[in-house]
This record gives sequence, structure tokens and C-alpha cells, in this order.
Amino acid sequence: MTIYEKFGIEPIINVDGPLTRYGGAIMEKETLDAMDEAAKYSVPLDQLQAAASKIIAEKTHAEAGLVTGGACAALTLATAACICGYDVARMDRLPDTTDMPNEVIMPCHQISGYTHAIRAAGAKLIGVGIPHAPVAPFSVYITNKWHIESMITEKTAAIAYVVRTGSHPSLEEVIEVGKKYNIPVIVDAAPEIPPIENLHKFIDMGADLVCISGGKGIRGPQNSGILCGRKDLIASAAIQMLEAPSEAYDEWNPPSSFIPKDKFRGTPSHGIGRAMKVSKENIVGLLTALQNLNVEAFVAKEASLIELLQGIKGEIEKIPGISATFVESEYCLCSYPTLEINVDEKITGISAYEICAKMRLKNIYLRDRYVNQGIVRIYSINMNKEIAEKIEKALIETINGARS
Repeated sequence: MTIYEKFGIEPIINVDGPLTRYGGAIMEKETLDAMDEAAKYSVPLDQLQAAASKIIAEKTHAEAGLVTGGACAALTLATAACICGYDVARMDRLPDTTDMPNEVIMPCHQISGYTHAIRAAGAKLIGVGIPHAPVAPFSVYITNKWHIESMITEKTAAIAYVVRTGSHPSLEEVIEVGKKYNIPVIVDAAPEIPPIENLHKFIDMGADLVCISGGKGIRGPQNSGILCGRKDLIASAAIQMLEAPSEAYDEWNPPSSFIPKDKFRGTPSHGIGRAMKVSKENIVGLLTALQNLNVEAFVAKEASLIELLQGIKGEIEKIPGISATFVESEYCLCSYPTLEINVDEKITGISAYEICAKMRLKNIYLRDRYVNQGIVRIYSINMNKEIAEKIEKALIETINGARS
């Protein structure tokens, strides 16, 4: 009996991707062991985050880093840092940003439910771009570099940008605008790891802050994330997340390499990120997963997952009306190998939607976003040999069962 069955819940096989609704990616044993070890001791969290900052900085090429409670928490803290800087009085007022620079400029086609995280800090989103005739998602609004530049005022606190295939203008152009007007650029790269080089790519390009999920491709704790970038902004974000010091200002002694006390005119209070606190176990788990993430390890993992998917592909393509192809990595969630199954309902007697629905009755969750196109996807990040065999058997039974 699993721990979930003890509480009356049956675990699922999740090949829909490392989604939050299913608990993210399954962690490696070494990560779990590290978290178990961390749980046995107490440690000052500001010191632990200072140590984490050095490890994150090395991996991301940033000046500093912070372990956050997920990528959304990183977005909120990044925005709060851009609004407040080292100003403790501003920190105390958030999310009330009256009379502060509080506008965050963002291409209209990138604004979504996830950008609640930006507004949560008290920011006002300024969407830029003009409506366009085509209705394809990235063509509804056309956004050019000059659109962003034209919206910069004394109220601008930051420019936000989501890294996605088809986004426009290019990140290089957005960063150029930010540098020209000394406006920090926040990059949302939550699901963009791997490829491994994306850990440092956006910092290398000149982004001021980058937000990365820890519970997707990095395979750390699901509710962990990374905020990396400029040292001053990371210090501001950290102060607004960590528990307020109990000492008076003169006795307060934060890690000087991480939080420059002399930049703050008074002792900080609990900040807007207090509800986004991160446990010592999650910090250690994220750091362990991050340190174990390298090109060699990913290539080996990728090869083993492709082999498992090839096995499924070879068997299901024996069924009339079924064909399968591998999806190009840039269109895969977190770039892990993904198998796309095309279903010809006229031949199979069962639709892609019905396949997904029937598989869910067997507690196997496939990617169903494209079923209206006759497509089912298998995201491999949570797969092993045993899971692959169960998926293959269930798929064959489900599809063949439609004709019996």
C-alpha cells in the first residue's frame, strides 16, 4: 500500500507532463535522500539561502540566486524587488504601490493567468501590441520593440517577458530596450529547463532576473523554483520572503555576501513574500537536483526514455489507423522526449478523446490537449520501464477494444 492509498487516494501514471495539478516531476532517489537528511536538523534559513545563492549563481552565471516556492513565487518576488529595491518603507506597503513606480510592461500575447503572480506584488500590467487579423495565438497581437519602448514612463518598474516559441519581439530586443532606459527585465523561463544551457542562457543575454521552475525539468521538489539575476534585486527579493529578523537593526547580522545590511535604512518587517516561504528540505532538494543536472546525465536519461517510447511506438503502430512520431524538442514541455500518437477514428473506431478518457479510467493520464486534432501525446519525464509496459498494454487494449 502506498502512502496515498493509506489516505484513500490511488496514485496515477502521469505522462501528461510535469504539471502542478499532478504534483510535477517525480524526484530522483538522491534528491529524496537529501531532503530526508535535511529534515533531521535545524539551520538558519538566511544562511542556507546564502549558500544556495552561490550554487545557483555558479549554475546560472548570475550574480546571485534564491530558492523560491515555485516559479510563480519567483515572479512575484522579482516584481516586488523591482518595485522596492532596498527601500524597506516600500516593502512594508506592498501590495499598495500608490505613488511608486509600479508598472510592468509586457507583450499582450504573453499575458495569461500566470501573470497574476506579477500583479500580486501590487504591479499594474501594461500590455503592449496591436490587434492583428489572424487568430493564431501568437498573431492576435503584433508586438514590436518600439511598442515596448513607447510605453516606458517614470512609473515603469520592469519589463516582463515569457520565453516561448514564437514570442515577439525577440528577448534580445527587449533586453536592449531595458538597458537603454535602465529598466530591469524579468524573464519567465519556468518550463525551459532542459536544455541545460537554458540555465544560464538568458542571464548571459543580459536579463536582470530569471524565474525557473524547480519541479519540472530540474526534477526538484514540485513547489520549488529559482530566481536568479542581479545581486541587489535578489537581496531585495530575499528580504521580502525570509522571516523578519527579531533583533534590532544594530544587532541584525544577515549573511553579508547575500544581504548587504548597510543598504537597508531599517530592520525589515515580514514582506509580501512571507506566504511564499521555502522549507529547508525544499531548498536542499532543489540544490541537490540542480547540482545533479548536467548535459551527460540528461543525454543518458533522454536515450533511455527514447528507447522506452520506441518500444511503445513499435507496438501500437501495428494497430490499423494508428501512427506515431516523435515531437521536436522545442515543442515539448521541458524538452523531454515526447511521443505523438495520431488516431484515424474512421479506421480505429475510437477517437483520440475517447482513448484519453478510457485510459484515465485505468489511472493513466495522457496529454489530451490536442485530441480535437486526433492526437494523443505521451510525455516521458515520469516514465520508467515498468510504467512504459503498463502504458503500452493499456493503449493496445483500449484501442483494440473499440472494435470488439
